[in-house]
Amino acid sequence: MKQLMGVINLDHELDKLNELTYFRCGAAVPFASRYRLIDFVLSNMMRADLESVGLFVRRKYRSLMDHLGDGKSWDMNRKHGGLFILPPDWNDPTDTSLGDLQHYHNNLDFFKRAAAKYIVFSGTQHINSIDFQDLYQFHMEQGADVTLVYKKIDQLQPEHDLCLRVEVDEENKVTNIHHEKDHHNLYLDIFIMEKKLFLEQVEYCIAHGESYFFRDIIQKNRHKFKISGYEYKGYHSVINSLESYYKNSLELLQQDNYFGLFKENPVQTKIKYEAPTRYLESANVSNSLLANGCIIAGTVENSVLFRGVQVRKGARITNSIIMQKCIIEENAIIENVIMDKDVHLSKDRILVGDSKRPFVIAKSSKI
Repeated sequence: MKQLMGVINLDHELDKLNELTYFRCGAAVPFASRYRLIDFVLSNMMRADLESVGLFVRRKYRSLMDHLGDGKSWDMNRKHGGLFILPPDWNDPTDTSLGDLQHYHNNLDFFKRAAAKYIVFSGTQHINSIDFQDLYQFHMEQGADVTLVYKKIDQLQPEHDLCLRVEVDEENKVTNIHHEKDHHNLYLDIFIMEKKLFLEQVEYCIAHGESYFFRDIIQKNRHKFKISGYEYKGYHSVINSLESYYKNSLELLQQDNYFGLFKENPVQTKIKYEAPTRYLESANVSNSLLANGCIIAGTVENSVLFRGVQVRKGARITNSIIMQKCIIEENAIIENVIMDKDVHLSKDRILVGDSKRPFVIAKSSKI
């Protein structure tokens, strides 16, 4: 869509997944047996055929850049437009911008050169399958300056505590933006606005010593703009803590959740050519999600296994998440565990975590 460009802003997403974010940013954390968290928003933008997408990163982005490459897996390796990975570059001694305004100020050319007239902004912590074309049409029909995306949550969870809430009237107008924990309309860190208005407000923010665009322009000045609320009704989960990562990963083993996320809108990721998973005669697998390249000779129950995992004979994995190329030796027992990639667990070892606070093994460990 030539009228629309995308921005994925990671600046405000803190790395709170403990061992999983020691060496990578949150957007690069593996999820759902073969994906990274950033794959979901990138796939949403790919389906909307956005002209260009800018990714603003500040720290621990080596793993993320390796995953994204030139954007080919999301059809964004184009001659004109496509994916732009924009690391921080503060070489201008006259630059007085702060927070995520530093990204916008130092990359004004990215916005000005794009032909698109509207920008959709998103983070990566809210997993969803939103239709950005439908959001754009809603924004135009409302005649709004800014349109925010929200999800009405029936059952609030601990991971929702950190999320902003929005209040919306019968005419889809946003009347308030706040942090009241008992409110059920969660802001999904997605909004759309005209590029010209955005650039004007960036200059205003910098001139007045502000730091963060959404907080200091939209949230603090909601009476200054016409702000509409777009209700998203599809699958949604929030990954902003280790506990929420574990819970939402295992909840994908429920068919309704899995099909809600993947059936209608396939998700793209980095292509890796590996053989299908092999199930040996002694294998016993139930209610689990396994990627390709695995070799299974033991028991796997209610678990998520990533590419290339090896489970030896007699080993048992229950309610756990085992990442890429881990090796579980004979007769080892794993329960309520998150194991980062390239971990080697010796035979006869027993690792048991709590169902609400899983035991986490850091990347490349040998136990």
